[in-house]
Amino acid sequence: MFIHKLEGNWFRHPFWKAKFVLEDEDTLGSLRASAVPAVIIDTERGLDLRPVPRGRESAAAGAAVPASVLAPGARRGARAAAGATALAPAQFDLRSTAPQPLSREFGNAGRVADRSRKVISRVFLEARLGKAIKAAVIEPVVEDIFASVQRNPHAFNGLMRCKRDNEFVYRHALAVSALMIALARQMKFSAADVRQAGMAGLLIDMGVGHLPVDLAALGGDFRCIDQRIFQEHAQLGHDLLRAGGISDAVALAGLQHHERIDGSGYPQGLKGADIGRLGRMAAICDTYDWLVNDSAEGAGLDPAAAVAQLGGLSGSFDPEMLRHFADAMGVYPVGSVVLLRSGRLAMVTAQDAADPARPTVRTFWSAAERRGVVPAELALAQCFGQDAIEMTADPAEYGCHAFATLRERLFAKG
Repeated sequence: MFIHKLEGNWFRHPFWKAKFVLEDEDTLGSLRASAVPAVIIDTERGLDLRPVPRGRESAAAGAAVPASVLAPGARRGARAAAGATALAPAQFDLRSTAPQPLSREFGNAGRVADRSRKVISRVFLEARLGKAIKAAVIEPVVEDIFASVQRNPHAFNGLMRCKRDNEFVYRHALAVSALMIALARQMKFSAADVRQAGMAGLLIDMGVGHLPVDLAALGGDFRCIDQRIFQEHAQLGHDLLRAGGISDAVALAGLQHHERIDGSGYPQGLKGADIGRLGRMAAICDTYDWLVNDSAEGAGLDPAAAVAQLGGLSGSFDPEMLRHFADAMGVYPVGSVVLLRSGRLAMVTAQDAADPARPTVRTFWSAAERRGVVPAELALAQCFGQDAIEMTADPAEYGCHAFATLRERLFAKG
């Protein structure tokens, strides 16, 4: 049967998709064992349960309804529907989790981000107006981001890295959600726990909208808020999430994502294991996204440099989680700029799962001549030593001062 909707709370069932075909005994057993009170099915999209006369099972399984049994008007409608189906372009299912190369998933991630940002911006606005946050509104966003991360673990965050719009508050929420999902997958969390991690990433900064500042005047970039005021957002967000009926674990992550292992964080100055698991994860993912994003003070760090800087702050973050995060991001995270042995600068556009130290890169600049070169894609793991990474690099040091605007074009072409 085709499951159209699972009634009840989103966290009471183990499925990633709200709509799916139930076609095996194991899935049926999982559904029966869950706390879902009821399901709604779509009989038009599932198999008909009416009895089939003996001897006709195989014919009935694949046969269409003969046109002779339709009324003339129905036949015209059927022909029109068939023609419309044939002419309609194939639509990619953004809930699919089938692996995709980064070049293809980049476009899918863009559609997910655009759709998700509209939802998140509305949720932030309604929260600022005093309306309760509804988990049911957030759940589809988490599902879409999770599916994108499943298809390619680097495309969505690569996209967030190169976006340059003024909606930092929403872009940051989407990026942290994807990072939390990637980290949770790396740590082998259960499906329900990965889902909670993604939800936490989306909502940890909800309290920002209740601070006594005009975010619009800051271009939405809440990093510019005075720190004494900004620190209040953790408690405000926690209270807001609790009032909206969001799970305690997610609300606690909102309260604790600025706590640090050595006790130097806020608002409670907690140490070590006193900080919840999602809070410790969010501290890493939130800080990483702050580091890599451009701000009014200057360009963000290169992703590889940001991971290295997090490692240098190991007293602030859970060391085991930090190792998992570095593994999830790769030796050279997508979006990193590297200097090649050939004297060219290149941006990492894809990872090689079998050889993380030799990713796929796209060249764009001559370090010696300090000018652009015709972009070329190199799969370093397959170029038989013809080129290799020397080190990470800052494009500005080699005369490329407009790299921020070049980054998205490199991603799209890569």
